[in-house]
Amino acid sequence: MLKALRQGRAGVDLIAVLALVGTLAVREYLAGALIALMLATGRWLDRAAARRAARDLRSLLERAPRSARRRTGSDVRSIPVAEVAVGDLLVVGPGDAVPVDGRVVNGTAVLDEAVLTGESRQVERPPGDPVRSGVVNAGGAFDMRATATEQDSTYAGIVRLAREAGAESAPVVRLADRYAAWFLPLSVGVAGAAWLVSGSMVRAVAVLVVATPCPLLLAAPVAVVSGLSQAARRGVIVREGAGLENLGLARTVLLDKTGTLTAGRPRVVEVAAAPGGQAVEVLRLAASLDRFSSHVLARALTEQAEHRGLKLSVPEAVTEEPGVGATGLVDGRPASVGRLPDTVPLPAWAATVADRAALDGATLSWLTLDGALAGAVLLRDPLRHDAARTLRRLRAAGIERLVMLTGDRAESAGEVAAVLGLDDVRAEQTPADKVATVRAECDRAVTVMVGDGVNDAPALAAADIGVAMGARGSGASCEAADVVLTTDRVDRLADAVMIAVRSRRIAVQSALGGMAMSVTAMAVAAFGLIPPTAGALLQEGIDVAVILNALRALRPDSAARPLIDPTTEQLIQRFAAEHDALRGVLDTVRDAADQLGRGASPDALGAVRVAHRLMSERLLPHEYAEEHQLYPALAPALGGPEATTAMSRAHTEIDRLARRIATHLRLAEETGSLRPGQLDDLRASLYGLHTVLCLHFLQEEESYFSLASDK
Repeated sequence: MLKALRQGRAGVDLIAVLALVGTLAVREYLAGALIALMLATGRWLDRAAARRAARDLRSLLERAPRSARRRTGSDVRSIPVAEVAVGDLLVVGPGDAVPVDGRVVNGTAVLDEAVLTGESRQVERPPGDPVRSGVVNAGGAFDMRATATEQDSTYAGIVRLAREAGAESAPVVRLADRYAAWFLPLSVGVAGAAWLVSGSMVRAVAVLVVATPCPLLLAAPVAVVSGLSQAARRGVIVREGAGLENLGLARTVLLDKTGTLTAGRPRVVEVAAAPGGQAVEVLRLAASLDRFSSHVLARALTEQAEHRGLKLSVPEAVTEEPGVGATGLVDGRPASVGRLPDTVPLPAWAATVADRAALDGATLSWLTLDGALAGAVLLRDPLRHDAARTLRRLRAAGIERLVMLTGDRAESAGEVAAVLGLDDVRAEQTPADKVATVRAECDRAVTVMVGDGVNDAPALAAADIGVAMGARGSGASCEAADVVLTTDRVDRLADAVMIAVRSRRIAVQSALGGMAMSVTAMAVAAFGLIPPTAGALLQEGIDVAVILNALRALRPDSAARPLIDPTTEQLIQRFAAEHDALRGVLDTVRDAADQLGRGASPDALGAVRVAHRLMSERLLPHEYAEEHQLYPALAPALGGPEATTAMSRAHTEIDRLARRIATHLRLAEETGSLRPGQLDDLRASLYGLHTVLCLHFLQEEESYFSLASDK
C-alpha cells in the first residue's frame, strides 16, 4: 500500500493505511489484524477470480500446436510447427491438433472444432476440404497439404488475440477509481465528525475500518474479466476489457451484407426444367458436369446435389472457359452448363425463368443437353438462418439503430434490408464511404461495425467497436477489429452484446452496491454501535459478497438464449438436414404448376402426379414427424406448446393443400383428363403449396433450427 501511495495512487489504499494506523493507536490489534487479513484475502479472491475467469483464454494458449508430422516419401518425421512450409504434406494422427491451415489430401477427416467454434459436434471434411489449425482429429489419421505457415494460420491469429485480451482496464474500472475520489474524503470526513462529536477516537477508527473497500473496488475488473471469459466460451474473442465495456454501451450497429448477414457464397435456391423434364435431373446433370470445377457456382451446384442425395455421373472430355462455363459429356450426352450468349433467343418457359431470376436477384446457370436448352439453376447468396433472430436479440439488448453498409447493388441490398427490418441501408459503398458513414454514426452514439472482408478493415478500425467475422473473414479485418467471432455464426454477435451488457451491469452493481453497504456501516459506526473488530468482520463480509456477486458474470444468462437439451438438438439437426433434402420436392411442385400454365397436357398431368407422389412419400411424413416429435421437444425451451401453435397451423394448411391436389388427380383419373374448371384451382393449389412450404421452411430455420449450436 505504501508503494502505491509513493506512486501517486492515493485511493482506497489511503483509507486502509489510516485504518491500520488507527487500530494501532487505540490498541485494537485484532481489528488491525482483520483489516490486514481482509486486504490479503480480498486481493487473493480477486486473483483467483481472474484466474478462473481467464481459464478459457489460457486454454487457447495451452492448446496451441507445438509440433507436426511431415511426410517425405515414405518417411514421416516430427518437426517443430514453426518449420512447416506451405505445400508440405503432413500426417495428422488420432487425437492430434491440426498444426497449420491446410487441405485434406486423402481420407475423410473427422474433426472436433470446439476449440475454435465452441461447438462440440464433430464434423467431417472430405478430400479437398480446408481444415483450420487448432482443431482436433477425432477420427483416424489423415494426410493434409499445408496452405499456410504457423504464423499465418487460424489458430496463431486467435492466440495473438487471446494474449491481448484483458490487457487494458475497461472504463467501468476507471469509474470505480473515480468513486474513490469522493469516497475517500467522505470516509475521512465521517470519521473526523464522529471523533469531534463524541470525543472518542475508537469511533473514528471504527468508521475507517468499515470504509476499507479495497477488495470491493476490485469487484469491477472481476466482472469484466469474467465477461471476457464467458464471451470466449461462446466463440467470441474480445481484445481488451475496454472493448467489452464499450460493447455494453453500444446503441448503433452497422453491418456488412455479404458474409455477415448473408452466407457469403451462392447457393441453389430453385431449379427449373424445360417442358417434359424434371428439375431433379437438371440439377444432377449440371452438378455432374461441374463436379471437378473449382468455380464458386460449380461448388454450389455440387454441394446442393450432394445434400439432396443425388448420384452424380463422372463427366468426360470436360473443358471450362472462364466466365462462360463448362462443356463435356455426361452419361454419353453432350452437355454444357453456365452462361448463355445474349444473342441466343429464349423459349417462353426460359424467358419466364429469366424474369424470375431478375425479380429475385438470382444468378442463372443454364443447362443444355444435345444442343437444346434443358433447364436452369437459380443461385443466390441467401440470408443466414440466424440473421433475423440475431437482429431481434440485438434490439432486445438495447441496440436502437441497425444499418446495413454494403458495396452491393441498391436493389439487392434493399431486399435484404426489407426482409430483416433494418433502420437504414447504404448500398454501393466504397471503403472510403464506409469509413465516412461509420464516423458520422460514431458522432451520434457508441457504434459497432461488423464485417468480414478486406474492404471492411478501415471501417472496423474507425468504429468505436469493430467486430470481425473471423471464421471466414480476412486477416486484415481480424487485425483491425476489437472483437472477433471465431465461428461462422452471426448470432454470436448478439451473444457478445448481451454478455457485455450483463457484465457491465454486474460490475456497476457490484461497485455501487458494495459502497452503499459500506456507507451504511460507516453511519452506524459513527454512532458507536459497531466497534472496530466487529466493523472489520462486517467489512470482510461485504467485500467477499460483492466479489462473489461480480463472479456471476462467469455464468451464462439463462434468459439470453433458450436452453436446448442434447436430444432436442439432435432432432433439430435431423430436420434441418431433411429440409436440404426436400428442396427438390419444392422445385417439383413449382415445376408442375408451371407446366399446367402451358395447358392441361398429359405431360403436365404427369408432372403433377410426380409431385404428389413425392409429397406423399417424403414431404408429408417429414411434416408429420415435425409436428409430433420436434415441436413437443421444443415446447419446454420455448415456454410451452402455445409457442409452436402458429407453425402447427402451417402444417394443417400444407396437409389441406396436399389433399386438395390429390382430389384433383382422382377426379382427373375418373374422367380421363382435367376438366376446364379444375385447371385454375389445381394450379392455384400447387403455387399456394409451394409458397406455404417456402415460408414455412424459412420460419422453422429462423425460429427453431437457429437454436441449435450448429446446423
